[in-house]
Amino acid sequence: MPAHRHVVPQRAGKGHLQLTEAELRHWGEDLGRAATPPLLITLTGELGVGKTTLAQSICFGYGVKEEITSPTYALVHEYVAAKSPVFHIDLYRLESADQLTNLGWDEIVSSRALVLVEWPERAESRLPDDHLPIDLDYIADDPTRRILLAG
Repeated sequence: MPAHRHVVPQRAGKGHLQLTEAELRHWGEDLGRAATPPLLITLTGELGVGKTTLAQSICFGYGVKEEITSPTYALVHEYVAAKSPVFHIDLYRLESADQLTNLGWDEIVSSRALVLVEWPERAESRLPDDHLPIDLDYIADDPTRRILLAG
């Protein structure tokens, strides 16, 4: 997978960007429009922080026309877009990185596709070094906004 320049929004002060849900969706759509395969994007953050919302927005911007749903139980969802296939993977229910083989992990991460991975830390050493990391976090005392760190 070729190296990608990490996308950090211009208005992000010191790598932090505070966003409402609408702004997060807009940022994700912009990222999806700018994405070129192959690209692996990892999404980290606590439960309910907005990882799936961001994944949906990236997919929409990338050109996926069908409804994007959380792959929490299926673990992997594949979508069609004009640029390439899109794989949305949720590793939350994985018990060990050894289970990645059963998901077709090696084939997916080496394909010419857009790959979005929630809970990437569960992939351990099998996560390729060349990926775009995005972290989401809650803002204390402000339930309407999130902190986004990209790159």
